[in-house]
Amino acid sequence: MSLPLDRRGLLFGGLDALRLAGCVSTQDLTSSTPAPGERVALAPIRARTDRIFDITVCIRPFRAAGPRLDAEQVGDTFVVHNYGHGGSGWSLSWGSGTLAVQKAMSRSPARIAVVGCGALGLTAALLAQQAGAQVTIYAKDLLPDTQSARATGSWTPDSRIALTDKVDPGFPALWEQMARTSFKTYRRYLGLPGAPVEWIDNYILSADLPGPPQPAARDELSFAYYRDRIGDLTPRSELMPPGSTPFPNATVRRRETMIFNIADYGHTLMSQFLLAGGKIKRAVFNAPAELTQLEEKVVINCTGYGARALWKDETVVPVRGQIAWLIPQAEARYGLSYRDVNVLSRRDGVVVQAVDGGDMKGYGETDETVDRKAAEASVRVIAELYSRMAR
Repeated sequence: MSLPLDRRGLLFGGLDALRLAGCVSTQDLTSSTPAPGERVALAPIRARTDRIFDITVCIRPFRAAGPRLDAEQVGDTFVVHNYGHGGSGWSLSWGSGTLAVQKAMSRSPARIAVVGCGALGLTAALLAQQAGAQVTIYAKDLLPDTQSARATGSWTPDSRIALTDKVDPGFPALWEQMARTSFKTYRRYLGLPGAPVEWIDNYILSADLPGPPQPAARDELSFAYYRDRIGDLTPRSELMPPGSTPFPNATVRRRETMIFNIADYGHTLMSQFLLAGGKIKRAVFNAPAELTQLEEKVVINCTGYGARALWKDETVVPVRGQIAWLIPQAEARYGLSYRDVNVLSRRDGVVVQAVDGGDMKGYGETDETVDRKAAEASVRVIAELYSRMAR
């Protein structure tokens, strides 16, 4: 079941993310609200299809009732579930992991197994270590090869988290608890070398710009929206004065957004886990009963979409998403929403993602085949915007 893993290589490969060197260079272009007549300086995104260096597809694990956070006994093994977060896995990981670890530690185990090495698995493993347990992660893939590594990397704690008419009455309060716990924990990663977590400005352009008519969105489900419950955590968006941005003929709102540079952030989490004595073993599980073969008798199950097959959980619905990755631009550190395309300039690449159809885009789709034509089309939408900015 288990395959050997080069722990030494993983450890020293991620140490740079933890070194407290005072040589971090930030070239962000940021500004406060401009005074009348002033303009925000924004470097244009070099949106060309020949700058696409990767195209990735992610299958998000959505559950109408919200994430599965209960526990069950499988033979002599106590299993705590922590999966089904839709598009909110990174955002809720620390809060969700805190709940899972509290349940796991109720058995007072000396050792805990975590199944899965994505966003939920790594954070749960770190929290279990902090609670005093020795932890081993069992996973088929390490973070760079998981679905989590293909996420947009923005703070979206209620993105496809549940359906309003399917959740228990107490779920909104539980969600708020998870969101607040996660948000507070992310403060620890701000300002570290490599900027694993940082704040950027995000510009939302209105739809009154010239261009071809957009197709009508499909009928949507009643996806839960809870952001108002944590409105005190982040600044409100602001309407930008006319002419204060380089975007032509547009009504523009700006909001500050927390983002995760997943390459750096993932290295940081992995390094922390290994430095604290954690172990990682390659493993594939085909049935819950196989977990009873582990030495650890308390297991936290963080298998994401894989839980649909492993636990025969038909409540897990796939939601496909595709990202076109442009070469990073240090001088253009901001986000942009324009004509159903979202852009997020991270340090590990410029994310370009089509979102036409809203939360229903990709719903129920499992195909992970890359659609190059669609990727290039989304980049051309942004290219058209910047071509008019240059005039």
